[in-house]
Amino acid sequence: MVGADHIPGLREQTTTDSVDGVDVELSYPQIPNAEPFAERIAALAEQEAHDFAGSVPGAESYTVDWQISVAGGNVLAVRLTQREKDGDGERTGRSTYWYNTESGRTAYSTELLDGQSRLEELDTLVKERIADREGVDAARLYPIAELYDSIGFNPDGDLVVEFDEGQVAPADQGSVHAVVPEKQADPLLSPFGERAQEAAVVVTPEFEITSAASAPKDGEDPGNVPGMLSTAPDDVDCQSSEAKCIALTFDDGPGGRTPEVLDALADYDARATFFVTGGPVREHPGTVRRTYAEGHELANHTVHHPDLTSLGEGGVAGELTTVNRLVRRETGFSMELMRPPYGATDDGVADVAADMEQAQVLWSIDTNDWRDHDAGIVTDRAVERARPGAIVLMHDIHDTTVDAVPRILKRLDGKGYTMVTVSQLLGATDPGGTYTDADPSHPPPTTEPSP
Repeated sequence: MVGADHIPGLREQTTTDSVDGVDVELSYPQIPNAEPFAERIAALAEQEAHDFAGSVPGAESYTVDWQISVAGGNVLAVRLTQREKDGDGERTGRSTYWYNTESGRTAYSTELLDGQSRLEELDTLVKERIADREGVDAARLYPIAELYDSIGFNPDGDLVVEFDEGQVAPADQGSVHAVVPEKQADPLLSPFGERAQEAAVVVTPEFEITSAASAPKDGEDPGNVPGMLSTAPDDVDCQSSEAKCIALTFDDGPGGRTPEVLDALADYDARATFFVTGGPVREHPGTVRRTYAEGHELANHTVHHPDLTSLGEGGVAGELTTVNRLVRRETGFSMELMRPPYGATDDGVADVAADMEQAQVLWSIDTNDWRDHDAGIVTDRAVERARPGAIVLMHDIHDTTVDAVPRILKRLDGKGYTMVTVSQLLGATDPGGTYTDADPSHPPPTTEPSP
C-alpha cells in the first residue's frame, strides 16, 4: 500500500446519507489532477450502496473506506473496503479500481487482463490454489467481473486476487485471497496490466500528476471489459434471412433444478433468457452467477410476481428495482429486459419500464407448462409450434419442464434452429416497448396467460 504522505495534496472526501432507511458513509480519496477518478469511484460506491440498501432484507448500514494501493508512472489504484451490516451481522468486501492518468479513464480490475479468455485462465489458476482450503468452495467461482473485482500486485509482481466474505467460504471464515506467481501471471496481462504491474513493484516517494486528463469523451462506458459479458454476442446474425433463430425463455426461477437446464443448454451450445424473481435470486445466487457466466441472459420478472397493472407506478418501480439491484450485486450486470407477470401490462407499466431502460418481453409460444405437468406435452408444444423468430415461454421451476428441455433442444437442433437469447433475437429494443417475437409489430399472444 502507498502511504498518504507519498502523494502531495491528497485529501479525503466523506459523504453521509440515509438510503431507504440505511445509514451510508462513503469515503474516497481526492488526488490533485485526478478528478475523473474521484468522480467515478464516488459514482460506483453510491450505486453499490443503493443496491445493498434496496435489496438486502434487514439492511442497517453501509460504509466504504479506502487505501491507495498503487501510485507510479501513469497508474493509480484505489482499494475500497466495504462493510455491510444487516440482521445477520457484518460482512467485509473489497474492490480495486485502476486509473490511467494520461487518458483519464477508470478501469475495472479485470482490465488488468488481456481479454475474457485470460480471465478464464486466471479463474482456473485461482480455483487450483484455493480448492484445498478448509471451508472454501471453489465451485462458487466464475470468470465474471463482479467476483474478480479486486485484483492487484504484491511487491514481487505476483498477482493477488481477493474475494469478499461469504463469496467462496462462509462469511465467518473471513475473506479469501489467492496469489498467482509472477511467471504465471505475466502472460495473462493486458498492456495496461503490464504498466500497472511495473508501477506496483516500485515506490514513488513524491507521486504527482502534473497535468489533468479530461474525462473520456465517451464517458465511462466499460466497453469490452473481461467478465462483463454481452447478452447479444455477434456470433449469430438473427436478422439474416437465412437464420433460424428461436429464443427459449424461462420464468419464475432460478429453481433447484435450473443447473440441469444449464447443463442441457451447454450440451447444444444453446443460449436462453431467464426472467428471474426476487426470492429465488436470493435463494440461488450461485445459479444466477453461473447463468450469466455461461452466456445466458438475465431479465427481470419482479420480486413477488404481482399483476403490475393492479399497482401504482411506485409499486411497479419497487418490484422491478429490487430485482435489478439483486442481480447487479451478484453479477455486475444491469438488466435490459423485463417480463410483466401474466403478460399483464398497460401504459403505466410501460412508462416505468421505459424509465428503467428495460423493454417488455412477452412471448409468441406458450407451452402452458405450469398447467400441464407433462414433459412430452411441453416438448411437443415447444417444437411443433416453433418458427424462426419465436419466443417460447417456459418455467424452470417445474420438474416436468426441466425434464422436457433436453428433448426440446434435441428436436429443435435437428430442425436446424439456433437457440439464442432474446436480445440476440430482437436486436436493439426500445425501453418500455412490448415485444412478442422478432417482429415487434405482432400483437400480444392470445393463449392463456401463465402464472
